Amino acid sequence: MRISQTLMPGMLTRDHRFELPLDPVGPDDRSLEVFARELVAPEREGDDLPVLVYLQGGPGSEAPRPGQADGWIGRALKDFRVLLLDQRGTGRSSPVTRQTLADLGIPSQQAEYLSHFRADGIVADAEAIRRELLGPERRWSILGQSFGGFCALRYLSAAPEGLERALITGGLASLTRPAEDVYRATYRRLRARNDAYYRRYPEDERGWTEVASYLQEHDVRLPDGARLTVERVQFLGMELGSSDGFENLHWLLERAFVHVQGRRELADAFLHEVYGRQGFVANPLFGVVHEAIYAQERATRWAAQRMLETAPEIPFEPGKPLRFTGEMIYPWMFEQFPALRPFREAAELLAEKADWTALYDLDALAANDVPVAALAYVDDMFVDYELSRETAERVGSVRLWSTDAYQHNGLRADGAAILDRLLAMSQDPL
Repeated sequence: MRISQTLMPGMLTRDHRFELPLDPVGPDDRSLEVFARELVAPEREGDDLPVLVYLQGGPGSEAPRPGQADGWIGRALKDFRVLLLDQRGTGRSSPVTRQTLADLGIPSQQAEYLSHFRADGIVADAEAIRRELLGPERRWSILGQSFGGFCALRYLSAAPEGLERALITGGLASLTRPAEDVYRATYRRLRARNDAYYRRYPEDERGWTEVASYLQEHDVRLPDGARLTVERVQFLGMELGSSDGFENLHWLLERAFVHVQGRRELADAFLHEVYGRQGFVANPLFGVVHEAIYAQERATRWAAQRMLETAPEIPFEPGKPLRFTGEMIYPWMFEQFPALRPFREAAELLAEKADWTALYDLDALAANDVPVAALAYVDDMFVDYELSRETAERVGSVRLWSTDAYQHNGLRADGAAILDRLLAMSQDPL
């Protein structure tokens, strides 16, 4: 382990680096580096504080890089040391990118390597770090946001002895449902969010449809030279899952067109903003292993693409209004996004992989006695509320908070209040 230290506004940071096995349970001798940043309030540096580990959403996203002690981090630093974990393959943890992929060999070797980047590998890393930092007997708490909640459920399945409590926001994953069921449910949520957006901004339906029609008739290039397609515009619908997403799309559309010598064309500023929102440059793992996080001992076979049959309004045709997609990953992305093209063959192999291990131990979860405080968003576009409730009923010691006051980004939007309530819930008797 290597450590470096920095003083920032309202917090002292220590950077930790750990050399850990790629496959914690097999004979594989390959290793990777995992990075974690420890935060502590400067006035409490010498105190023997409990540790709260943050498990980031994604998959494929690095931990936050806070500039000051505010939001949920500010609240947590009152009582904890906070550990921000760059999950394997992200940030400074042996990052998986277009450039580093070249070191992994042919596509079959790449796919085999990338198969280790699900919740089971992430939790094994966290447990190894806990033992090294705290010793084998001392427990810590975890806060899992979105996919981080999936990791929390894996933690409760595989290593509950390491946990004091588990806090989950928007991340109660289905324990047994196949990917098809997940996407059938999330397409319903997506339809509702599309409808709600256009009710708020009725003129935007015509405006986005004009953008789509323009792209069908013109070859429009983004800053990296890739063509802007209707499908890529639809993928902006990721915004619909956040509390400020309607406004983000509305103001983006406002700047879409510019008049040039008596004709309309898409504005450079619009194209740069679209590119900046969906490049996959920093987090290609989001595309590559996204469906695999739902894989339970069977192949996913591009489930989101296949389940489009339940959302016939999405494929765009002339005369139809444009409808957005969400966080679904489709095969076309590995052609249209330059940062994903090198992963195309490996992604195909992962989609057909049928021998995934089970992520969750249903018996261990049913018998769980680690306090779990979970927030489920009733209108969540990414993690279906009904499937979350189903999971909560199958896990012991769960205190469930259901609310329609937030969207999926609740922890970012009102983190201090949410964490405060979850901590209190985790201490209440059932």
